[in-house]
Amino acid sequence: MQILWFDELGSTQTYLKEKLKNGELNSPIAVVADKQTDGLGSRGNSWIGMEGNLFFSFAVNKDELPSDLALESSSIYFSYLLKETLEELGSKLWLKWPNDFYLIDEKIGGTITYMRDNDLVCGIGLNLLSSPDGFTFLDIKINKKDLLNKFFKKIKNKSSWKQVFSKYKIEFTNSKRYSTHFENNKISLENAELNNDGSLTIDGQRIYSLR
Repeated sequence: MQILWFDELGSTQTYLKEKLKNGELNSPIAVVADKQTDGLGSRGNSWIGMEGNLFFSFAVNKDELPSDLALESSSIYFSYLLKETLEELGSKLWLKWPNDFYLIDEKIGGTITYMRDNDLVCGIGLNLLSSPDGFTFLDIKINKKDLLNKFFKKIKNKSSWKQVFSKYKIEFTNSKRYSTHFENNKISLENAELNNDGSLTIDGQRIYSLR
C-alpha cells in the first residue's frame, strides 16, 4: 500500500475521493494528514482534527478483500483490524458497533467506509494526543508510520470475515450499553441481536451499518 503523507489537508477522504475520480490516484493507496481542517464524521457531522492526531483515508479494490466479507459491514472489518493492531501494541480500546473506537465509555475515533466504483474507500480519525470536550485520546504512545504499516499488512493478509467476526461478536456485548442512529432515529442497542454478516436485528428489523 502506497502511503502519501501531508502536513495538513482539509479532509483526507475528500482529497482521496477527488484524486481517484480524476484518475490521479489508483487503489491501493492511502492518504495521511498530521492535521485536518474539515474532517468528515458520521451522518454528515464534522470531525474536529486537532494537530498530532491520526487522520487517514485509503482505497482498496473489493476483489482484494476476503470473499466472505459483506460490503455493508466493511467498516466493522477495517475498524476491528485497526483495533486489533492497537491492542497488540498495548491499547485497551474497543469497537462500538459499527464504527466507533472507545476507551472505557468515551469515544476516541471512528470509521467511515463507502463504495466508489470497484473500490472501498475508508476514512479513519483517531485521537492520539488530544481530544475535544466529550471525547478522549489513545491510552498508549504510538508511531504513526509503524501503526499504519502494521494495519495495512493485516489488510493485505486478508483475514476472513469469519475470523474477524468470531472475535468481534465477543466484544459486541460492550455496545449494548449504547445506542446507534438509523434513518435519523436514535435506537438503543440493549436488545440488539448481532447477525453473522455484521448487521443487527432490533425489534424484528434488520439494520446494516452502511457507513
